[in-house]
Parts: sequence; structure tokens; C-alpha cells
Amino acid sequence: MNTASNSANGKMLQLIGVTQIYGSGQRSFIALDKINLVLAEGEFAALLGPSGCGKSTLLRIIAGLQPPTQGQVLYEGEQVHGVNPHTTIVFQSFALFPWLTVQQNVEIALKARGMPPGLRVTRSIALLDSVGLDGFENAYPRELSGGMRQKVGFARAMAVEPDLLCLDEPFSALDVLSAEALRGELLELWQTGAIPTKAILMVTHNIEEAVLLAGRIVVMDKGPGRVVAEVPVPLAYPRQRKSAGFLDLVDRVYATLAGETLPEHLELGTAPGEPGLTRGLPRIAINDLIGLLEHLADLPGNEADIYRLAEGLKVESEPVLRMTETAELLGFASVKRGDIVLTPLGETFAEAGIQARKEIFASRIRRLPIFHWLLDLLAAADSHRLELDVVQAALELEFHSSEAAHQMESMVDWGRYAELLAYDAPSGTVYLEQGAAA
Repeated sequence: MNTASNSANGKMLQLIGVTQIYGSGQRSFIALDKINLVLAEGEFAALLGPSGCGKSTLLRIIAGLQPPTQGQVLYEGEQVHGVNPHTTIVFQSFALFPWLTVQQNVEIALKARGMPPGLRVTRSIALLDSVGLDGFENAYPRELSGGMRQKVGFARAMAVEPDLLCLDEPFSALDVLSAEALRGELLELWQTGAIPTKAILMVTHNIEEAVLLAGRIVVMDKGPGRVVAEVPVPLAYPRQRKSAGFLDLVDRVYATLAGETLPEHLELGTAPGEPGLTRGLPRIAINDLIGLLEHLADLPGNEADIYRLAEGLKVESEPVLRMTETAELLGFASVKRGDIVLTPLGETFAEAGIQARKEIFASRIRRLPIFHWLLDLLAAADSHRLELDVVQAALELEFHSSEAAHQMESMVDWGRYAELLAYDAPSGTVYLEQGAAA
């Protein structure tokens, strides 16, 4: 039986100071910063962190699909150059060829390894049987459910008999029940040794999923992507979600990701172009933030364990952490040791009427250096109006292009809610509402 253990036979994988930088000069963006990581044979580890922290980028570097800008990737003591033939990745998007049958989708991986046609048939049928798809060999992907398509992806990944199996959010595209069933089946294959892999490294943003499956959780954060903690999971399989040990670990990981409310000058960051770290806006809808604050206002003491909010609000861990980060950033709540509590301002906001909420929100976002920067740009522009592309180009000096686009979208959404900004879609311009420059 495979067991997650740090005392397994040696270091299969070792990352030393792995750094990934995109762009150059003023337009450079650090996606990963000095990542150090060791993975041992027999280990099931999870890379856990928010979107944008570089988890998937790190997985591609480990598999040799892209070289790091700096640092080393060692596999069994040898530096990886190019694609690592001992590693394969299962992606969240299934990535099946729709014009091929299920069996042909698996066979294509065997063909790439040079296996003769006769052996390919036997081997592909055996692999499909191992993941519970016996009888579906001649079906096409469109005939299968999402969970079954992902099983084909697992079978195809197993076809190359990888020592290290990398999973990139493999269950996130599935419905809740399919994801739960597939997690259990993967764990059964791993524990019984029915798959040839010697170690598994899974990328996820789902805290409960990481605690349910992994023997060790590597917690990452963004701005730039870095490892902030490693949490061992000493629970025996099968793990019970309602057990005290499971809930304690979930709470611990939530507390690690949520951190503590920092002094204001650190919490708010600096404006684009200024020395220091520019703090971007979390990707969150205003209504979600309002829902969080109203929920907290209804609880005794206006506080809660952050991990219990996911259950109370019926959302996953990552959106809860984004809502928590936003409430903290705006001064509506504070965070300490995994608990969130409303501030007096947050309580006032939760109890206020529609227009009063807008006024409070406007006063709070004016304090944010990145938003104040945008207001200054617009105040200095002709007619207090700028094309979005111009503002986004300026943001790309601080953020990766995709993140700059998200920041621009968030600033416009937040500014429109606060009645500070307006947006004209036909011309693609953003401009100040009357009196907003004051």
C-alpha cells in the first residue's frame, strides 16, 4: 500500500530556489519567488493556494513543460532539462480528442511511447478497466459524463507509467457528486497500488480536498507566488470530514491562508509606480461582500471561524478567503488566528441602507492606493476620461497582463458601485462621476 511519508526512500523531486519571471525591465512580473520543495517517493502532497499564486506554473516547471527563469529542478538527483519523461499531468479540462473513442484516446499515449499496436490494445483496455470504464472503450467523449471523461484522462496519464503523477485541479470542472466519487476512486487506486505511480503532487484551491487526500499540504500565497507553510496531515485513511482531527486541520490551513490583519501601511500596500508592493483588489462581487458582512452581523459577537463561513454561506474555500481579504482591506473586519470579526465600521455598513452603504464604500476605496492612483489619473486627464487600454497598460508595469485586466475590471466595478466612476462600453472609456475628483 502507498502511504504518504517523509521517510520514504529518498528525494524523488527537489526544487531549489525556483523563480519564474515574465517580461523584462519595467514590465517584468514575478510569478514564482524562490520556491524550495522536496517530494519523497511514496508521498501524496498537495499544493494549495489562491488563484494567481503560480501553482499550475510550478507544476509545468516540475514536468519540464517550461524552464524556470532561475533555480534548479532535480529529479532523482539529476537536473531536469526539457520534458521530464518520468512525470505526467492530468489537467482540469479533460483534454480528450473528441474525434477519438475512449480506447483510442488512451492508445494515443501508448503510441507516443512506441508501443506496438497489439500491445496498445491490451494495455489500454486494462487501464480503462482499472479506472472503472470497462464497457465504454468504443464510446466517444461526448457520450460520457464529466467524471467519466476525467477517468479517461487518468487512464491516459497512467498509460505512460509515470513515477510522478501531477494533478492540476483535476476535480474542479466536475459537479459536486462526481468530484466526490472520483476523489474516492483515486485514493483507492493509490492506496492499493493499482496505479504504477510512486508519488502524487496535486494542485488545488480546495482546502477540504487537500486535507481529505494529501499526506502533506504545501501552502502558497501570491504577490509573488511563494511557499508560506507546510502542514503535515497525519490522519489515517479513510478520513472523516466531521472528525475533530479533520476539522482542526481544516481550521489550521484556513488560518494560515487568511493570515492576520496587518498594520494599515502594510495592509493597503503602495500605489502603482511607487516603491514597495502594489496591493491589487481581490476579485469579488460587491453583493458577495455584502452577504458576508450581513451574515457576520447576524452571528453572536459578529464573529466566526473562517472555515465555518464556507458552510454557512454555501461556497468553497477560495471565495470565502477572497471575501475575508476584501472585508479586511476595507476595514470592515479584522482577522486573527483563523477568526474573522466585524469592526464597528463593518457593523455599521451591514446595518446601513443602500445609499449609505455606497457612501461608506466610496470613502473606504478612496483610501486604497491603487484606487486613489486611478482617481488621480482620471482627474488629470482631459474631460476626466481615459481609455481602459491606456490604464491597463499602466497596470501592466505592476501586474501580469491577465491580472492587470482583472484589476481594471475590479476597479471599474467597485467604482461604479460607489458612484465614483462610470464606464462607456462603445468607446471603451472610463470617466469620473460628477464630484468624484473632489
